[in-house]
Amino acid sequence: MLGNLSKKHEYTSFSVCPENFTGEKGMGGRATEGTGAMCARDLGQGWKISPSVDIPSGETFTMADIKGSGAIKHIWLTCAAPDNRSLIIRFYWDGQSNPAIEAPLGDFFASATKEYRQLTSLAVCVNPANGMNCYWEMPYRKGFKITLENRSDTQITIYYQIDCEKKEVGEDALYFHAQFRRVNPLPYKTDYTILDNITGNGQYVGTYLYWGVNNNGWWGEGEIKFFIDGDTDYPTICGTGTEDYFCASYDFEVNNKYIEYCTPYAGLSKVDSTDETYIANRRFNMYRWHITDPIYFKENLRVTIQALGWRRGRRYLPLQDDISSVAFWYSDNLDDQYPELPDRDGLEII
Repeated sequence: MLGNLSKKHEYTSFSVCPENFTGEKGMGGRATEGTGAMCARDLGQGWKISPSVDIPSGETFTMADIKGSGAIKHIWLTCAAPDNRSLIIRFYWDGQSNPAIEAPLGDFFASATKEYRQLTSLAVCVNPANGMNCYWEMPYRKGFKITLENRSDTQITIYYQIDCEKKEVGEDALYFHAQFRRVNPLPYKTDYTILDNITGNGQYVGTYLYWGVNNNGWWGEGEIKFFIDGDTDYPTICGTGTEDYFCASYDFEVNNKYIEYCTPYAGLSKVDSTDETYIANRRFNMYRWHITDPIYFKENLRVTIQALGWRRGRRYLPLQDDISSVAFWYSDNLDDQYPELPDRDGLEII
């Protein structure tokens, strides 16, 4: 990537934000009304008149609606939402009616809860105090639209910037997808499904898991499985354990303590705090980006993971935990139908 910085490109840079909703050339900072107008009343136009947007309760705001060919290169966003699942983010490529990306805002940025931890990786960063960033490249040919739905009871103020390149997109460029799922509790002796019913030609590039344990003891013996291009009962790729898939080992534990870590490609980015009284259950944020090792598929893909702990007699115990996920992939298909997103109560972390 660094080597590309010295090369000549026929690209045009632009960004979409509350100071330039259309990303048009020379149109930034021209607002005369906005959330900063009162603060800039002695300074006038050009002095941070519209740095943010207020989204009323129950409404959906269109962050961007751009025509043309190009790619999103970076997204930065922050807000003072009551929780990280109050907002639902959706992306639509090339005029599609169903979103290719649909997830609670926090989960899309690998942060289901607001309790801050630094997250540093190649694809996603969360920086002090709640600056959410993603660097997935997202090509489009005819345009894109991004919306935020406010499901909270209060108005939410958001700040954001979507950095883009205007350019010709090759025939081999694939569309970026992300899908959220949650099961709470997972039925006994049932694998958790991260992704299913996905068709087309593409590659799987990332997993975010938010895992709430409902049992004592270690919870991550389960295997992740990738069922590729017609696999039925048995997968082509089968992992050895949950912490192994996230590039760690032996229960994420050193000296009887969970160790949080962030690396470019994988991490246990946050173990939610507990007071052992009212906030009793441990919850774990894990990410795994397949940037150097994508999982390629030509026809279809299904991804599952087992929830598996231990019981007496050195026997495995199928767990009934609270598990959420976001799957990230590229494909040439925009017609897959996603499961309906849970309602507000179905998303709530209790």
